[in-house]
Amino acid sequence: MKTALTIAGSDSSGGAGIQADLKAMTLNGVFAMSAITALTAQNTTGVSGILPVPPAFLAQQIDAVFTDIPPDGVKIGMVAAADLIQVIGERLRFYGARHIVVDPVMVSTSGSRLLDSGAETTLTQVLFPLAEVITPNLPEAEVLARRPIRTEGDMEAAARAIYDAYGCAVLCKGGHRVSDANDYLWDGTAGQWFRGVRIENPNTHGTGCTLSSAMAANLAKGFSLAESVRRAKAYLSGALGAMLDLGQGAGPMNHAFALPAPWSEEAEG
Repeated sequence: MKTALTIAGSDSSGGAGIQADLKAMTLNGVFAMSAITALTAQNTTGVSGILPVPPAFLAQQIDAVFTDIPPDGVKIGMVAAADLIQVIGERLRFYGARHIVVDPVMVSTSGSRLLDSGAETTLTQVLFPLAEVITPNLPEAEVLARRPIRTEGDMEAAARAIYDAYGCAVLCKGGHRVSDANDYLWDGTAGQWFRGVRIENPNTHGTGCTLSSAMAANLAKGFSLAESVRRAKAYLSGALGAMLDLGQGAGPMNHAFALPAPWSEEAEG
């Protein structure tokens, strides 16, 4: 069985972060493992607390995984501090990690900056060179490409600019503002659009985590980058299309929408 490691923050409500990553990886057919960068107190209405782990302990978690069950793929999500980013980069280089997907959690879809400038610089200098692909949303792509994105042509130009700057493939994710549900992949040689159908579901908590984790799982299983994107988008559409409705805010998706019936049915009565 192929294996994958997620390095990200924990979401106590289970919809995003480590919890979403483990679910997505498992449902995409790999054995999922984790190294937690931060504990969060959050639910569908927001985040009320963040507790970063000490850098040395993050290194211990990564060492524990690689020295026993080396992962075939790695997803990196929320890392809020430069010293944690440095630790991740050092340990992944030491172990020669493969098929690294970086979800650069820098800017929220509403435009709020989630990292300070120092951590952003460390992220781009330390982790991007290790990545097989990064998966920025539109606000993040604007920061990385240093240009506004208003059209699909702008998305294509931004993806190429990011590749030229950092040397890793880029999946530029569309959003409500531009090319909704359509993503553009540039791998340094050719570009490809992945068209999706917008699903009218307000419960989208954890979509970025889920997509990047599913991509890492499929890369770990040996699929090409383009096919990994296609499969991950199909999985994400299924999770959204299940129309799970939990919580009082932006709720989670049903990551287990395709779980075989004998194991998912509820008790009668």
